[in-house]
Amino acid sequence: MANIHAKIDCIGLFCPMPIVKIREAIKALAVGEVIEMLADDPASEADMKSWTKRTGHELLETSRNAAVYRFLVRKTR
Repeated sequence: MANIHAKIDCIGLFCPMPIVKIREAIKALAVGEVIEMLADDPASEADMKSWTKRTGHELLETSRNAAVYRFLVRKTR
């Protein structure tokens, strides 16, 4: 299990706000650190896969509990 260095709650926010929020939050992390994001936007899973692929950050984990998605992303650069 990865150590989580930051958490952001994007529940109630819809595209593109979860991506905007994680893009801002990840700037404060050092390379190798992990951020957790919670979101309930049904599009967030596809958005996160696309964003991590585009930015090169590593999507470590995607899970879902009822309507809430949980993403763990490692900063790579």
